[in-house]
Amino acid sequence: MEETRRERKKRQTKQLLVSTAYRLFSEQGYERTTVAQITSEADVATKTFFNYFPSKEDVLFSDAEHYYEAALEVLAERAPDEGVPELLLRTYDRVIARYLADGPLAGDRERMEVYGNLIMTVPAVQAKALHVLFDLQSKIAGAFVKAFPDELDPISAAAALGSLLGAVQAASRACGELHGHSEEEYLKAGRRAVEIAMRGLGTL
Repeated sequence: MEETRRERKKRQTKQLLVSTAYRLFSEQGYERTTVAQITSEADVATKTFFNYFPSKEDVLFSDAEHYYEAALEVLAERAPDEGVPELLLRTYDRVIARYLADGPLAGDRERMEVYGNLIMTVPAVQAKALHVLFDLQSKIAGAFVKAFPDELDPISAAAALGSLLGAVQAASRACGELHGHSEEEYLKAGRRAVEIAMRGLGTL
């Protein structure tokens, strides 16, 4: 479906707010940056910011909803012989492909550095990251229960998603401590974590 002028304008405004926020976080630090500063630098009204983001922390996770949409797409494309593990793996691959194509950090080493530092050092950002992860996990687990009502219940679906996403999150954090905030190293660590988690998911 072709993007309308209104949709394009909204997407551009959101991208402007994200890029402005990252620049200010880099220049003066996260704590010293306010929503008022972000909107002033972006030349938009403060109310406009809150039309897109509930809080300053949400700017860092502006693409989270796209990952849920990716999971729904994969489930909608499900082949008759595909089981839960295969679809979970395809969901992960679809999310990574989307991130690499148009994610807010993809290909931007400076933003990756800023994001990685904030995740490692700012409690408010760490708390928000966990909230976003849990919310995403819950939504995707619910979608898998609907797709596999005879094989999954809410507990088993939550366990499956938790094992996969938890493995990726833990590996990414360890990667950041060992290698800094290299996108290539993060991707390698994530894939290794998925491969480990998939061995256990193969029992589903």
